[in-house]
Amino acid sequence: MSLKEIIRNRWVKLGFWSLLYVAWVIWLGNYWWLLGLIIIFDLLITKKVKWLFWKKEYKEGEKHNVWLDWLDAIIFAVVVVTFINIFFFQAFKIPSSSMESSLYTGDHLFVSKLTYGPRVPETPLTIPFTHNVFMGRESYSTLIHNDYRRLKGLRNVKRGDYVVFGFPNGDTVLRKAPADDYYAWERTSGRDYTISWLGPVIVRPTDKKDHYVKRCVALPGDTLSVRDGLVWINGEQQEVYPGVQLTYRVITDGHKINAKILEKLRLNPGDFSYDSRLPGYPAMPLTAKALEQIKGLSNVVSVEPALDTYPSQMDSYLLIFPFTEKTCWTRDYFGPLWIPEKGATVELNPDTLPFYERIIRDYEHNDLKVSSDGIFINGEKAESYTFKQDYYFMMGDNRHNSLDSRYWGFVPEDHIVGRPVVIWLSTDKNRKFPNNIRWNRFFKFV
Repeated sequence: MSLKEIIRNRWVKLGFWSLLYVAWVIWLGNYWWLLGLIIIFDLLITKKVKWLFWKKEYKEGEKHNVWLDWLDAIIFAVVVVTFINIFFFQAFKIPSSSMESSLYTGDHLFVSKLTYGPRVPETPLTIPFTHNVFMGRESYSTLIHNDYRRLKGLRNVKRGDYVVFGFPNGDTVLRKAPADDYYAWERTSGRDYTISWLGPVIVRPTDKKDHYVKRCVALPGDTLSVRDGLVWINGEQQEVYPGVQLTYRVITDGHKINAKILEKLRLNPGDFSYDSRLPGYPAMPLTAKALEQIKGLSNVVSVEPALDTYPSQMDSYLLIFPFTEKTCWTRDYFGPLWIPEKGATVELNPDTLPFYERIIRDYEHNDLKVSSDGIFINGEKAESYTFKQDYYFMMGDNRHNSLDSRYWGFVPEDHIVGRPVVIWLSTDKNRKFPNNIRWNRFFKFV
């Protein structure tokens, strides 16, 4: 028997696809799906049931029905792409400059779900190829809602990884401002005013929150501090990655820096502007490499870090986690903050509760009430709390233009989607086609 005959043999096909299917079921961990072997056996051997009921079998010479052929192709694409998106890879676009100069606005990524393990869909009833919105309305139904479960991945999240995750505060979204942080609006403007102006609100399940991408700077159990804009973990200063940008006050001799030089440094023109009153740039985001080049320009008089000290000139304490004036934290002087880990127990009191109340109430779904008599969890007085899952601290590489964990706190493990692995397309919205295409970023591994 030739190799071609072996490959075409229906029993060989049955063995191959059955092994693949059983391996998938073992990975999935739900053995009821083994009943699918009956369908595979019938499709390849007995052929008693027309499982592909929409597909027409043509006789030799019979004219094809174009509409049925298109329907077959569309159904096949929907099934295959949906399967790949759930368990293996998903496309993602960088919407903002919070990760520059590591990941750029307009980068299109493939995100690996295999790295940390794919999440089993919690709300599987979704319009294909959509995440949470279709034509201005929710593209999913909550009629079926599964508990959170993550399949086995290749490894755990590491410090320094780029991570795609569900926006923690994205469980409540304002209809007229879906990209804004509802809780920040509520703290600064009040609930009633916020809803009357930007509402109504939409409540989203965990797997339908908008996706963010940041760098993981602290793992469960770590103690994080930010000093002079730099990250310290467990008392040690962390590596300043090549793409990390800090903001500097750049004073010139009265002339703007040549636009060609700024373009060569790959600076986003939307992140800074020239002020003739200085004269110079009040806030220019620069990597360590770009900083040295800017300092060397003949028309640059001085360059100083634009660090935000307390009392902040940039952000109210109502915008900096944990939203209490007692900490005196800013985006550049933050912590020390301990990152919760699964199984660890913390003491609860009026000083510690602001750090963990959202975890207790919203991420781990407890009834939390605070009164003059103390702190009550699920109706019982509590002086401590034990965490049910791990948490992470995420920051954007564009440190002074990133809404990240400094502004909304911890990222729960069940919010993590995957790890970006490759840029397959990159476009610059500030340029016209074809100059808007960043050819040097095509199929770049990250």
